[in-house]
Amino acid sequence: MARISVDKLEPGMRLLKPVLNKSGMTLLAEGTELSETWIRRIQDMEIESIHVDAPVEPAVPKEEMLEQLDRRFRNVENKPYMGLIKRSVQEHIEEMYR
Repeated sequence: MARISVDKLEPGMRLLKPVLNKSGMTLLAEGTELSETWIRRIQDMEIESIHVDAPVEPAVPKEEMLEQLDRRFRNVENKPYMGLIKRSVQEHIEEMYR
């Protein structure tokens, strides 16, 4: 699930959660495929972000994420469970970039 800014919406994306107005009324149902018209209307409603079914590009390059992970675990990697936690996070990072 990706929560993205309404200025990044593109036609063909599908809503993963309904779009609600300020009083909680459903404006667009879950599963609605966005068109140019719907996107303009959403942007006019002053909604900041919505949940859509779309791939999200990570903001940080994979290599940098893995370097940060190595730095964070450098002094504790040999402690019980810390190596396991590091490997789990590393697998998660690898999966994010597939």
